[in-house]
Amino acid sequence: MSQSIPTHPGRTGPDLYLRAKQRIPGGTQLLSKRPEMFLPDNWPAYYDRANGCTVTDLDGRPLTDFTSCGIGSCLLGYADPVVNAAVIDRITRGSMCTLNSPDEVAVADLLCEIHPWADQVRYARAGGEILTIAVRIARAATGREVVAFCGYHGWSDWYLAANLGATEALNGHLLPGLDPSGVPTGLRGTSLPFRYNRITELEAIVAAQRGRLAAIVMEPMRYEAPRDGFLDRVRALADEAGAVLIFDEVTSGWRSHHGGIHLKLGVAPDLAVFAKSLSNGFPMSAVIGRGRVMEAAQRTFVSSTYWTEAIGPAAALATLTRLKEVDAVAHIQRIGDLTRQGWREAAARRGVPITVGGIPALCNFSFSCGDDSRRVMTLFTQAMLDRGYLANGVFYPTCAHTPAHVEAYLRTVDEVFALIQSVLAEGTLAQHLRGPVAHSGFARLT
Repeated sequence: MSQSIPTHPGRTGPDLYLRAKQRIPGGTQLLSKRPEMFLPDNWPAYYDRANGCTVTDLDGRPLTDFTSCGIGSCLLGYADPVVNAAVIDRITRGSMCTLNSPDEVAVADLLCEIHPWADQVRYARAGGEILTIAVRIARAATGREVVAFCGYHGWSDWYLAANLGATEALNGHLLPGLDPSGVPTGLRGTSLPFRYNRITELEAIVAAQRGRLAAIVMEPMRYEAPRDGFLDRVRALADEAGAVLIFDEVTSGWRSHHGGIHLKLGVAPDLAVFAKSLSNGFPMSAVIGRGRVMEAAQRTFVSSTYWTEAIGPAAALATLTRLKEVDAVAHIQRIGDLTRQGWREAAARRGVPITVGGIPALCNFSFSCGDDSRRVMTLFTQAMLDRGYLANGVFYPTCAHTPAHVEAYLRTVDEVFALIQSVLAEGTLAQHLRGPVAHSGFARLT
C-alpha cells in the first residue's frame, strides 16, 4: 500500500503565476525560476520573505530551500545581516549621485589582491552582461571576431549566434532546439562550441580559425574535473593563437576556493568574470584581467548609468570580507559532502536508483528510471514540497545550511524515497502526480 500524499495547502502563488503569464512574456525574467521547471501548476512561484535558508511563500508557509538557493546568488544565505547592514547604510547615505562610490576602488583593490595575476577591474550588475563586456574587450584587444566557447554563458547575441545556420551548436550547451530569433544573421560563424575535456575539438577550432580567434570562453570547472592537463592545454592554445582566455566564474566563484576555482586548479586566464556570490543576492558583477587586455575597454564603448550605483559595490565589499571570515569554502564542502552521502544512503536503503553527480559545492542527483525519470523527479519535488521543502535534483549549499538542516532534510528524503519505491512497485506513478511533468532544464557540458 503506497503512502498517502497530503493535500496542497494553498494556491496563491500558482494562481498569481497564471496572471503573470498574461502580463510577462514567459511568466518570469529567468528561465531557471519558471515553475514549469519544478512542479507545473503547483510550484509556489513567489515569496514573501527569505532568510537564511528559509523561504516563506505567499500563503505564509515556511519552506526550507534545498534547490539552487537563489540560482547560486546567495552563498552566505538569504538576507545575511552583515551584508544587509552594509547595504542599508549605503542606501541611507544615498545609493546614487553625480559622483562615484569609493567602494568601487576598494573592491577593485581586493579583487586584484585575491587574484595576483589581474591588474584591472570593470563592473556591471549581472552575469550575462559582464560576459558580454568581457567578450567585447577581448575582441577590441585582438581586433578579431571569432569566439570559441564551452558551456553556458548567458543570453547575449555573441553566444546565441552559435545556433545561426544549419546546425544546432548549442544543443549540448543550453537547450536543445533553441531558436536564435532576433540574433543578427551576420554573426553566423563567430561563435564556435567545443566540449569540456575534449581538447581535440578546441585544437580543430584554433587550426581552422588561425588569425581570427579573439577569445576562448569557458568555465574552468563545473561538475567535471579537468583531465590529462586539459586546462593547461587550453591556456597554451590561447597563447599560440593570440586569443584572450576568459574564465566564467559567475557560478563557481568563491564556492570551492576563495576567489574562484581557477586559483585552486592553478591556471590563470587573461580575463575572469564574477557575479552571483560576489554580492550575496544584490546586483553586482565584475570582469578582472591583465592590464594589457583590460586597457582595450578604452578603445570601445562600455558604459551605463546603473553600473555606477553604490549598492552593488557596498554589498560586494561586505560579502567578500564575510566569505573569508566564516571560511565559506570549508563549510560548503562539508554541507555538500553530507548531502551527497545522504542521497546515496537513502537511495540504497529504499532501493531507488539514482545517480549522484557534481561537486560538493554544486551537487546534484537524478533518478535512473528510464523514461519515467522526469516523472519520478516531479513526484519527488511534489512530495518534498508537501513536507515543507523546496527541492529537486540540484542543491547549491550555502553558509546558512547547517548539519542539522541537512539531517532533517535527509530524513524527509528517506521518507519520500520510500514513497517513490512503493509507487514504482505498484506502477501508480501517473496517479500520484497532481499536475504535468516538470520541463527539462539546461543541458550543460561542463
